[in-house]
Amino acid sequence: MAQSRHFYGDFLGFVEDRDGGPSATQQYRVGPLQSIEVDPLLKGMANHLEYVAFATPDVVALRRYLLGKHVAVAGNIQEQADGTQFFWMNDPEGHRIEFIQATTKARLVPIIQIQGKQISRHVLHAGFIVHDRAAEDHFYRDVLGFHEAWHGGMKDGTTDWVDMQVPNGSDWIEYMLHGASAPSPQESGVLNHFALGVASIQKTAEFLQQRGWHPSQREHAQMGRDGKWQLNLYDPDGTRVELMEFRPVQTPCCSPYTLPVPHGPQ
Repeated sequence: MAQSRHFYGDFLGFVEDRDGGPSATQQYRVGPLQSIEVDPLLKGMANHLEYVAFATPDVVALRRYLLGKHVAVAGNIQEQADGTQFFWMNDPEGHRIEFIQATTKARLVPIIQIQGKQISRHVLHAGFIVHDRAAEDHFYRDVLGFHEAWHGGMKDGTTDWVDMQVPNGSDWIEYMLHGASAPSPQESGVLNHFALGVASIQKTAEFLQQRGWHPSQREHAQMGRDGKWQLNLYDPDGTRVELMEFRPVQTPCCSPYTLPVPHGPQ
């Protein structure tokens, strides 16, 4: 946890919100409604991405809707000290997801920032291992209203990744399609990841080098198959943190690209 605090706090420049959860949890505010949470690894856990949370304007109505669709909702609605309400469940492949309704009070909490230190102000997407695309599509597309915004692969004619955009926003989740075999711990860290939006990979790389970062075979700027510059970093436990530009600069491979550029700070 000390190394994680150095990586997310000192290196990536996020200020820790020490009121964000249990004392053992580290929470770093990225934007008004987005944060990165780092928890101690529990015995027997191998997943590098513990859960993904989505904002909703009405947790009560959403939970009722899901139950009406015969979706198993594991958790009851809970409330935090600031009035924020949330519930959690598992998607068809067992990924834990949460739905959060933030109060006006929570939304108005100022972002504690040190000028020029924070590497990004927007979490663009989270990606996780998917074995059964049809089951995930039924849940995210048919039940929740996500839609496919792009798919691509390491080679033309293959599909390794599917970007599913949220119904009312520019962010997305990414299916990291994987065969039936269990991934190795290193593969799990690569596939289960999240992405931070930056305006310029080149300037970001220069900024990171000022903090002692040196490009390596695993960590270097490269052109993604979606036509956007990206840079992969790995936290102390091997979880991939993908830095990604907001706009494609080349024509994406494989399929039409319909993801919009996010609004807000870039």
